[in-house]
Amino acid sequence: MDSACVIPVYKSPKDYQTFRISPHDSNRLAIVFDPTIANMSLTYCVEIFDVGGKTPPNRHQLAVEMFFVLKGEGLATCDGKTVSIRAGDSVLVPPTGTHVLENTGSDRLYTLCIMVPNEDFAELIRSGTPVELDAEDMAVLSRSDSLVPR
Repeated sequence: MDSACVIPVYKSPKDYQTFRISPHDSNRLAIVFDPTIANMSLTYCVEIFDVGGKTPPNRHQLAVEMFFVLKGEGLATCDGKTVSIRAGDSVLVPPTGTHVLENTGSDRLYTLCIMVPNEDFAELIRSGTPVELDAEDMAVLSRSDSLVPR
């Protein structure tokens, strides 16, 4: 048995770099891990959708993309098939599936987004405009929004 210890890469929400890919986008992406940080071909981010926000229709040639809804509600569409999503739901988009996620709720929609392989997704995100996470974002990402006073 190998007794070597691999030290994991650790980040907290205050360490996330956040971007808006295009100036008029209604969603922001907070990078948690990407090929630069993790030294492997994946992108792991938190995607934050403003009320009424959605992704532009997009597809990936090789990558599988998975979304896990942390908070909020919306619609996920892939190749013309639409399902309602809410906190706790997961969506798996196969390679070449044209997909859109949309916030249909009255509050922000927060999803974990994982893409493997990266397929230049992290580079696309980082080419956008840097933005800051606000107090509402930090409350959701630190889960302090779910704490109940005792």
